[in-house]
Amino acid sequence: MTKTNQITIRSLQFIEELEEVRKLESSIWGENDSIPTHQTLTAVKNGGLVLGAYDDQKLVGFQYSFPGFDGNSLYLCSHMLGIDKAYRNKGIGNLLKIAQREEALELGYSLITWTYDPLESVNGYLNIAKLGGICSHYVENCYGKMDDLLNNGIPSDRFLVEWHIRNDTNNGKQLDDIELNQVILESIIQWNENEEGFPVPSKQLAKIEKKLAFVAIPKDFRSIRDHNLQLAQEWRMITRSVFTKLFSNGWKVIDFHKNNKTELPVQFYVLSK
Repeated sequence: MTKTNQITIRSLQFIEELEEVRKLESSIWGENDSIPTHQTLTAVKNGGLVLGAYDDQKLVGFQYSFPGFDGNSLYLCSHMLGIDKAYRNKGIGNLLKIAQREEALELGYSLITWTYDPLESVNGYLNIAKLGGICSHYVENCYGKMDDLLNNGIPSDRFLVEWHIRNDTNNGKQLDDIELNQVILESIIQWNENEEGFPVPSKQLAKIEKKLAFVAIPKDFRSIRDHNLQLAQEWRMITRSVFTKLFSNGWKVIDFHKNNKTELPVQFYVLSK
């Protein structure tokens, strides 16, 4: 069990607790896509893991994982992480992932994998910059057409992240000595702003001439998707093209550059070869 400030993270084992998880999941993604409690219970009893984040006695977040096997090695497949809307941007996702790492190590795992939408900058910052995950696999339309509350309207493209949890150091700090202006100028995807203040991809740089590559994504992709679905589709297609090409040529995502400049509507992935 992990306790930080008023949030307590603990491993869940009983069907009553897992039913609370299912209800929270339904409130986030919609009732039709919630995972049956008998499935999460079976996973927990067979090498899987469900963690709950509690504010006093109230469940405000969860993380669900199950064992994976690729024919050679066993790993933990981290399938879902959800936070109650009223508790987002409070660091609870990070607390759940750190607790997941501790529990996974106790269970004997050395690798955790998961997928996430590469255009979700908050998740990119957590998964790559804070936790130290790496990515060299891009999955086009990973889950097919999704009609849930968070994914409706665009292809479900995903990054496949690898988190080597026995390595105590992350992959960050790549940008400590690099000026933001340089990152902007060298970003493979360049952009303009429309009348709504949203970034619109304008062109791609033809060459990468240094050891690091930078790829811009929108700072707030959800707002773009909610207000301008055509622009959201445009960002999906151009980033799909850029990342699949980079990965096929031996590049991998190693860092995420988060900037706090309100006038700059993009963030940046950092890649090395």
